[in-house]
Amino acid sequence: MTIKVINGFNVHFASGDGPSLSSEQDALDLIGETYGTQAEMIAVPSERFARGFFDLSTRQLGHFFQKLQNYRMRLAICGDISDQLAASQALRDFVRETNQTGQHLFVDDPSALGAFLRGGS
Repeated sequence: MTIKVINGFNVHFASGDGPSLSSEQDALDLIGETYGTQAEMIAVPSERFARGFFDLSTRQLGHFFQKLQNYRMRLAICGDISDQLAASQALRDFVRETNQTGQHLFVDDPSALGAFLRGGS
């Protein structure tokens, strides 16, 4: 577990190793990792998410986000999801809208996360 302060935000960086993430229980497990750390956001490498996670018809992504939202925890998905974006206009729209609201974020890497948290995009 790594906590970094980025532009005043305490960000928990989840390991790139570990089981695939897809369910609401997986979201709760991530939240549990932050217990007692003062984390305000969890950054997860995109490769940690299960196959099909970015297919909006499975509802995995929406449920995962909603569980984090219920616990007032922000999520940053860090990594290249260009293949999934190329395959789905709905996902492209979802990512764009999500990044506009800023509660949860899709970024290419941790440096892009830092730029986003500084107010850039």
